[in-house]
Parts: sequence; structure tokens; C-alpha cells
Amino acid sequence: VSPRVPSVDLVHAQLQVAAGRSLPELGLEQERIRVNGCAIQCRVTTEDPARGFQPDTGRIEVFRSGEGMGIRLDGASAFQGALISPHYDSLLVKVVAHGPDQPAAAAKMSRALAEFRIRGVCPGVVFSKNPQNPLPWGSGGAWAGFGGLLWGSPGLSPPCVTPVPPPGHVMVNGPSTPLPVKAKAALVEPTPPPVPMGAPPAGLRAVLQREGPGGFARALRGHRGLLLTDTTFRDAHQSLLATRVRTRDLARIAPFVAHALSPLCSMETWGGATFDVAMRFLHECPWERLRELRRLVPNIPFQMLLRGANAVGYTNYPDNVVHRFCEVAVANGMDIFRVFDALNYVPNLLLGVEAAGSAGAVVEAALSYTGDVADPTRTKYSLEYYLGLARELVAAGTHVLCIKDMAGLLTPAAARLLVGALREQHPEVPLHVHTHDTAGAGVASMLAAAQAGADVVDVAVDAMSGMTSQPSMGAVVACARGTALDTGIDLQRVFEYSEYWEAARGLYAAFDCTATMKSGNADVYENEIPGGQYTNLHFQAHAMGLGHKFKEVKKAYTEANKLLGDLIKVTPTSKVVGDLAQFMVQNGLSREEVEARADELSFPLSVVEFLQGHIGVPPGGFPEPFRSKVLKDLPRVEGRPGASLPPLDFEALGRELGARHGAPPSPEELLSAALYPKVYDEFRSFRSTFGPVACLGTRLFLEGPTIAEEFEV
Repeated sequence: VSPRVPSVDLVHAQLQVAAGRSLPELGLEQERIRVNGCAIQCRVTTEDPARGFQPDTGRIEVFRSGEGMGIRLDGASAFQGALISPHYDSLLVKVVAHGPDQPAAAAKMSRALAEFRIRGVCPGVVFSKNPQNPLPWGSGGAWAGFGGLLWGSPGLSPPCVTPVPPPGHVMVNGPSTPLPVKAKAALVEPTPPPVPMGAPPAGLRAVLQREGPGGFARALRGHRGLLLTDTTFRDAHQSLLATRVRTRDLARIAPFVAHALSPLCSMETWGGATFDVAMRFLHECPWERLRELRRLVPNIPFQMLLRGANAVGYTNYPDNVVHRFCEVAVANGMDIFRVFDALNYVPNLLLGVEAAGSAGAVVEAALSYTGDVADPTRTKYSLEYYLGLARELVAAGTHVLCIKDMAGLLTPAAARLLVGALREQHPEVPLHVHTHDTAGAGVASMLAAAQAGADVVDVAVDAMSGMTSQPSMGAVVACARGTALDTGIDLQRVFEYSEYWEAARGLYAAFDCTATMKSGNADVYENEIPGGQYTNLHFQAHAMGLGHKFKEVKKAYTEANKLLGDLIKVTPTSKVVGDLAQFMVQNGLSREEVEARADELSFPLSVVEFLQGHIGVPPGGFPEPFRSKVLKDLPRVEGRPGASLPPLDFEALGRELGARHGAPPSPEELLSAALYPKVYDEFRSFRSTFGPVACLGTRLFLEGPTIAEEFEV
């Protein structure tokens, strides 16, 4: 410490005096010696406070020191791989902090000690930086016996023994999220484009915050040109990459989107399968993702997919759970709720509309589309059917009407017909169109919808578009440029956005649908398989060695749909049809055989529960006599399934979670447990063992490091 304070190199002076020179010869006269600030020294040792400061021994597995301006390190054996024996000094490094005064030096020392990371041996540095009883550097209150007063503090918890970190866990036990194929993640770290300093330009969220949902809807109708919703952060990767994109990779590009794509109507960032997958497979908190993205993108409205009475789950929940979920989602930054029901069952839709509306959000009620309104021979889901449903939703108070085309069945002709009719009947209500590009006609259909009067269409950035995802953002922007539909989005910025995702997509090679699917397929107009399910069924067929029989799976899907009465196919009804189709393929059953033997076959649970009425009532009612033959004497649900469920006791659930996990849950944690009890408990267990894993690179998280690879967390 001493050489840092006077203006004299004491070590050099000592050597000169030892050589025979006098202090006057060295210029060391008292009046010429000045005090130069203040210095503090700390000794980082392997002494374990929990064992009476007995020196710890072993090999240093991780060593990172705290450095910077005003910090000097004097050390010898402090490096990764060093062996600390019991036969020598336990000192690892001396840390000297120097500043203009004592508070400044103390602040630098505190910062340096906080940055130390030592694993393998117990670092005494944790004693020095104990948050409950910080060392009184600034007050001069330390003395020789001061250390004894710190011992026993509840804040002292030195990390002498740490669990195997997640990369090691992956290397030993395999990936924590199952990898469908053996493709390796690209050895690349995607780099986002540069972002200008300062706040991003104002977007439509400012209108929403200033004028409320009604004013936001008026702004959409009054906007000149075509507005776009970017699905890259949700439905695009749900359709192409099995919903496996991590918050880390979303957050890195989010500031660029805020600055470069501020004219967007909205960004779809949440809902659907992301809530479940985040906890179950990515070991992330979905609420933390929402808050982080909201912080990074303050100017563009966020949109989510709400499954009506199912919220973001796969079953029915009490009404108060759906209402509470919407309230907390809005409090965490959600703006727009696209509310749909897999059967277009109005009572289920109205619950979601009411819950989102009472939470203060923009309500976008969806018409789940199937069939072909342009084909006069397809009479079940006709133009009049959708117009009648739209009238009910507008009467219920929806701010925006959405056509939700889950399978990409909306041809340009059908888009012009349906959008044109809706625009004529509801001239004041904004129209939003969603589709998938499985057949390859998505861009054409979206442009046709826009020409017919749609205000907003869904797109995904080029590198995450096409096939079972949404149509290409760049293609729509380019086609509309210079016309009355001009989006106002800079095409060069879209290219930069796409370059990032082209690199990021390589990290998820094991989940990429292109591992087994090489193109879209127009046969979707016949089998009507939704985008995300098409990818999953293709993966499953190849994983079971039935890739060559995928044609049979698709044919069985068509037949299963007819058996069930020609359903609207979207989660969860799409799972019902898919389960029945796989049941038929596995057992070699035709549609006629299933109908004939319905009273003796053991059907998948999802099929039985659907026929009981657990999802709702399909348009036109249940298929008979098939339903009666399957159910026999099983009970049947009458009316809206969730209406008979008692309200959830959130206070009791909170007490139960507090007792189980040692701390009262937050409102967000309470809802996670209410929606996915088992998944939430497993998520909490993982996090208590390993901590947050968002700091890990995606390749490390999925596959673990290569031999001798160094990485920082």
C-alpha cells in the first residue's frame, strides 16, 4: 500500500539505501514528500471463514480477477488450473486500490472485489464483500478484532462448493431440451447491426398510451399505407424452430428492431406455445422475457396470442385465472391480445375478449379460418358463417378483427372475398390478417387482403419466413413500395435484420424444420394441417423412422378430420385430429374401419375429451353417431367448459408455494404455477440448482462446450 500514497518509489529507495546512498542523495527530504490520495489493500486468500479461516486447498477451476483504473494486483499462483497446496502461503493475490481520497479508494476496492470469480477453492474474498456487514473502510472503524464481529452474519455465504454448471451438466447428462436431430449448432455468435445512440423513434405505442385502445384502433383505420406485424419473435420460430429460440438471442436484436422498424403496427412476442416451452425446455421465466423485451423495445406495441378460455395453456382454467393472467400481462408490458378459440366457440371467445378488455389492453378477436370461402361447394365454413361470427365479436366490443389462417389456406381469391365483405360490413373496425406460407402463396394472399381493405398483415423477417412460417417481410415491403400500400419501412433495414437471423438460426440447427422438410407443400389445401403442427408431425415421422410414410400421415389427418366432423384445426383441436391420425396409422385403420369399430376401440384421451365437450362445441355440433359410440356412458360437458369450474384460491396457492419454495411468490410466479403446476415446480427446481442460464451462449446451453473450450458467463 505504502508506495501508492507518497510520491516516492519506496522499493527503489530501499535498494538504493542498501547500496550505500543516503536519503539526502535520493532527495528524500520530509518537506518534499507529498501525500498522493489514499490506498487500501486487501489480501485474497483461500482461507475459509466458515472453518475459522483455515486455508483451503485444491485446484483453481475458475479464476477471474477484478481490475481497472486505480487497481493494482500483486499475485503469484492465482490462475486457472493452479494447485493450492497446504504447504505454502494461502495468499492468491493482493489487491491495492488507489483513489484521491478514502471513499474513492473504498469504492474502487468494493468494485474490484465484487468482480472476482474464484471456483475450486474457497476464496476469502467473499468475507471482505459480505453485503450484510460491509467493511467500514470509509469510517475508519476497523481494528484487529473487527473480523470476529462479522463472523456469523446471515449474509456470509461463501460459494466454496458450487453445483456442476449447466454446460457441465449438458456434457455429462445430455441436453436439457431434447434435440430432434443430430445437427450441430453453428460455431458462430450472431452479431446484431449497430444501433444509434438515444431513444428509438416514436411508434404506435405512443398513440396507444396517449389515446387508449379506442384511439389506437382509430389510428390503424386512419393510417395511410399497409401496416405490418412482425411475428419473428413468436410464431415464426414456433413454426420453424420448435419454439426453441432463447431470450438471449431475441434480446440482442430487439434494440435494432426498436430503432429500424418503428413503423411496425406491432411485434408478436409472447403467447402460444412460448410460455410453456420457456419454462419446460429453455429453463427461462416467460415473464422475465416479456419484461426484458419491453425494456428494449419501448416504442412498438407488443402483441400476444391468447387461447380464449385456455389462456396460454392447453386446458380450461377458472375464469378468474384468465382475468388475472391478462391483468398481470398488461402490467408487464403487453399491449394487444389476439383472442381466438379453436372451435370459434363464441362463449369461450367472449371470456377472452372480456378478460383482455377489462385489463385495459387492445382486444383483437380472431376468426379462426378453415375451408375456402371462395369455393361454393364448401358450405360448412362459408362466407356467411364468418360474417355472422364477426358481427357477434364486434358487438362484444373487440377493437380489431383478425382473420387467423393457421394453415395458410387463404388463397388470394378467398382473401379478397372475405376481407372485402368484412370491410363493407364493418367500415370502422381495423382488419388484421394472419396466415402461414406452407403452400407458398402467402405474399400474394396478404397483398390481395391489403388491396381488399385489410389494415394490417402478419409477416416474418426474410430469414425466418416461408414454409410453415409467415410470408416474407422483405417481399411484402418491396411489393408495396411506391404504391398506396407503402409500408414506410426501409428495405435495407429489413436486410440487416434478416442477416442477424440467418446467423442466429444456425444455432438452432437441431430444431430447424429444414432438417427434414426441404420446402412447403400445396397439399396443405387438402389436409389443412396448421403451420406449427405440420413441422412437428414431419419431425415425429422422421424420428420414428416413418419419414417415408409421412404421406400416409397426412392422408390419415384428412380422414381423421372428417371423422370428427370437419373441425377448425388450431391448438388444441389440431392435436385432437393429429392424435387420431397417428392412432389410425399406427393401427392400420381406415376411416371406415374406425367408424364401424368406434364402440370397441381405445381412442386417444384427447379425442375422448373433445367428444365429451371439454374444449367446447364445434360449429354444427358433434359428429353422430360417432360421438355416442365412442363415449358410451361417459359424462358430457354442457355449455362452456370453464363455466362450471370454481374460482382458483390464489391466496391458498400462494401459501402453498411459499411453504414449498421458501419465499412468497410474485404475482407472475403465482400465475405460472396456476397455469402449469408441474412445469413450474420443475423450473423452480432447475433454477435453484443452476441459477439463471440466460447468460450462457445458445450453443453452450444446447450442446455444452468443446474439449478445453474457454467461455465466460
